[in-house]
Amino acid sequence: MKNSFKPFGTLVFLLYFIISSCSFSGQEKEQAVVAVKEDFTDLFDGKTLNGWEGDATYWRMEDGIVVGETTLSTPVLKNNTFLTWNGGELGDFELITEYRITAQGNSGINYRSEVVENVPFALKGYQADIDGNNNYTGQNYEERKRTTLAYRGEKVSIPTSSKGKVENNAWSSRTIEGSLGNSDSLKTTIKAEDWNECHLIVKGNRLQHYVNGILMADVTDNDSVNVKLSGLLGMQIHVGPPMKVEYRNFRIKRI
Repeated sequence: MKNSFKPFGTLVFLLYFIISSCSFSGQEKEQAVVAVKEDFTDLFDGKTLNGWEGDATYWRMEDGIVVGETTLSTPVLKNNTFLTWNGGELGDFELITEYRITAQGNSGINYRSEVVENVPFALKGYQADIDGNNNYTGQNYEERKRTTLAYRGEKVSIPTSSKGKVENNAWSSRTIEGSLGNSDSLKTTIKAEDWNECHLIVKGNRLQHYVNGILMADVTDNDSVNVKLSGLLGMQIHVGPPMKVEYRNFRIKRI
């Protein structure tokens, strides 16, 4: 039988061969991440918020897109509010989603998080930060705990016996191990009020945040007291002026 030519398979093989054969270093190596998106599971059915828990005043599904919104007519938030996945705790995983946020918006994706007692729909824990002005987008911010663990462009380790404290909205004992790029330069790769891709790789005590394929923050958390190796997943609407954040193609893969 005559062999049939399969250009797509050949292209994938060549791409793998090129990546495998090249020697990368630093940021180039970190950016050589190829996600096989077919292996991911969508966490929304595209029609409802079934499987998730949040305040319906602020969260809805619209045309297959998850929408979080505060307006002049909705009650003013007294605390950050979250839409939380009811699928149980996540340990090691990858997450890929696309988001769009208004200029005054402030949101984020929380993971390995815990419920805040006596505060409705609130989480505390690691967060891939997202904001409309892209001042903080990509950084690792620990909600209601150690605050900033890594600003955008930082590769950070947290000491094993961490006796740090919060100073100027950042954890004092964090150690900057290297640079992933200038924060302002990385900011230029993030689109304002348009769709961007967020990709999280969370394995063991290493937490990596990518935006549009570029590594923005890389944390190795050795803190024996505060490190979390599993927890809840959710999305945030921050207190503040009226805002709107949208998420689509929200997928995870356990690793």
